[in-house]
Amino acid sequence: MNEIPRLLMAGTQSGVGKSSLTLALVVAFRRRGLRVQTFKVGPDYLDPGHLAQVSGRPCYNLDGWMAGEDYCRRLFEDACAKADIAIVEGVMGLFDGSSAESLSGSTAEMASWLKLPVFLVVNVHGMARSIAALVKGFSEFDERVSIAGVIANMCGSESHARWLQQALVAAGAPPLLGRVMRDAFPELPSRHLGLVSAQETDWSDALIDRLCELAENAIDLDKLLQQSAPASPIKAGEEKTSFSTARRGLKLAVARDAAFQFYYADLFDALRGRGVEVQFFSPLDDDSIPLLCDGLYLGGGYPELYAHKLAANEAMRQSVKEFCGSGKPVYAECGGLIYLCREVAVDNEICPMVGVLPSRTRMLKKRKTLGYVEATLQMSTLFGAVGTRLRGHEFHYSELCDDPIGNDGWQAAYHLRKNRGAQVRDEGYQKGHILASYAHLHLASQPQALDSWIENMYAARETTRSNNETS
Repeated sequence: MNEIPRLLMAGTQSGVGKSSLTLALVVAFRRRGLRVQTFKVGPDYLDPGHLAQVSGRPCYNLDGWMAGEDYCRRLFEDACAKADIAIVEGVMGLFDGSSAESLSGSTAEMASWLKLPVFLVVNVHGMARSIAALVKGFSEFDERVSIAGVIANMCGSESHARWLQQALVAAGAPPLLGRVMRDAFPELPSRHLGLVSAQETDWSDALIDRLCELAENAIDLDKLLQQSAPASPIKAGEEKTSFSTARRGLKLAVARDAAFQFYYADLFDALRGRGVEVQFFSPLDDDSIPLLCDGLYLGGGYPELYAHKLAANEAMRQSVKEFCGSGKPVYAECGGLIYLCREVAVDNEICPMVGVLPSRTRMLKKRKTLGYVEATLQMSTLFGAVGTRLRGHEFHYSELCDDPIGNDGWQAAYHLRKNRGAQVRDEGYQKGHILASYAHLHLASQPQALDSWIENMYAARETTRSNNETS
């Protein structure tokens, strides 16, 4: 691969400011003329949107539990091919992941796989010499992880920063490469577990300027670049696919706007690489699905925030409903599932939706569920035959008010199991070529699932063509 500098911004825990610091670094290095390729560890959709916005390039998720080592290495290598530096933002604390006993699913696991020097962000409010004990513990916890430097956030003064630096030097811990004073960051609006989406943030020139100025003044960027010098090359495995070039020319309609925005960038790369034309449309603003499409994908997002506008766009709701009755593959996840339901209740107001899935949904004040899941197909679906296993995650504040299984021909397509526990439940609601679920599946790392999806679109197109010829 192109041996460019690469670094990973990690935190001692969530909420220490690593997202804001990562954004500031990206802006500063771009201002220096570097092409910055960004990544986000974990299943997050929001941070990648901001990183893509400020970098001017797609941001890719690196998730060890969902995608596996070979895939993450191959994705990292491919995405860095035309960049000058790679910046990876971690998730939660450095060693937090899907296991209490190993690196599985953690930022540290990705640092180990991709040989990334780690820059540890520490909230030092109310902290003095204890920073040395904390950082030394992190740096010696696992020999597979290399901490190259420390960035202290929430410093009280320059003398406070010097004290922290002296403590780290005296303890033989990784050096202090940056200190950010309290209230130095421009305020970025947040929701639930992190920032609001990039589409809701005003990325003005003034905001970009402030982030750049902060990075230049608070961090030794030259030393950070020096510490990010490329290590030995990483080795990526080959993708295994049974895809036939005869299937090229298919068109997939994808809902993408402020209400539907939760997608992994590598999925679209993988589909386009298989010859699928991805056509984006807006259920909020357009009148209909793009013409002559062979499949429909309704991703996650915030349909509840735009429920009234979605309900008011009757032409689009009718277009989606007609497409669902066409026999062509339809896949809806989380927000897309809500949109396919009869209605959604938001703050005691009822908003009609498409009406294909015979259920109602309602928004809750507290989070319904969060975590990794594994779906085992208990019937053939768009993504494979019985027994196929797919990994993903759930994160939603809504629930179905009535179970669609057994109603009007709808069946349970999945046995869904959380990665922390043995309990299995029926999920994945399927009828004919329509599949809806709360689970966000990581499909790009499952080439057989993508191939199956494409085969289903191709078969539906051929059936439609045959029917038109005989009518």
